[in-house]
Amino acid sequence: MRGTRTLAAALALCAAAVAGCGLGPGKDEGDVQLTISRDFGHTVMEHTTDSIKESDDVLRVLDRNAEITTRYGGRFVQSIDGLAGGESGGRRTDWFFYVNGIESPVGGADYDLSDGDRIWWDHHDWTSAMRVPAVVGSWPEPFVHGFRKDRWPAAVDCRTSAPVCGKVSVVLRTAGADLSGGGSPIQVEVGPWDRIESVGSVDLLAKPPSESGVYANFSGDRRSLLNLLNERGEISGSLGHGAGLVAALRSGDGPPTWVVTGTDKAGVMAAARLVGPSLTNHFAVATDGGQPIPVPVP
Repeated sequence: MRGTRTLAAALALCAAAVAGCGLGPGKDEGDVQLTISRDFGHTVMEHTTDSIKESDDVLRVLDRNAEITTRYGGRFVQSIDGLAGGESGGRRTDWFFYVNGIESPVGGADYDLSDGDRIWWDHHDWTSAMRVPAVVGSWPEPFVHGFRKDRWPAAVDCRTSAPVCGKVSVVLRTAGADLSGGGSPIQVEVGPWDRIESVGSVDLLAKPPSESGVYANFSGDRRSLLNLLNERGEISGSLGHGAGLVAALRSGDGPPTWVVTGTDKAGVMAAARLVGPSLTNHFAVATDGGQPIPVPVP
């Protein structure tokens, strides 16, 4: 760990106080989904549905469905099914958890669950990015159930052809998103990168993964290249004409911003086709117009 500050941050982010003493399981609250994966979702170790009671929290659900060990007085999940966090060759790995595509700011024992929540534990290298505040791989969340019982509406900001934005809107609405407007919505920015890069918190994507939480960026004349990064934050490859990206950004405590973007209009169209189940279990997804490419790339 990077000294006391890093250890404290990792403890807060990675998960989890031990479950407190309750007065019984309580009444049925519905079902949640639990995904356990490694390497930014590249390998799914387990995916299951679990029925919850009103006293259940994230850590209890994990403990029921996997073998876990903890350290630091039970406030840190050290291993799940034998896979532990640690350090090797100067690189650091640990377990992090997300609910409905949002990295939790509280420990697993402090997150009270609701029917339909999607819990995702992932073991990954965090040396290049201590935080990945939002991901797209819990689709169709957070558009359906929001975060910590706060459901967010969604708003599509169209900066490309109307049919492409219409396709994104239809997919969102069909999945259960509230597109009626109002409140503080999840902004869905749809357009070529050079058209959306200065909009709101989208400019985070121009920064390294340590600040954006996304292992991809754009470069070149008029941002005509989409660079795909590995877990070390290094460029592993670049895509040109027709390249698209779907990613989520979150700068504060409010709703995230999703980007459906690309190097050009063809790339935006290709990215729009990804919105849906193709995003499942991926932190962000790129495309060269063909198959989805999870990022960071292996």
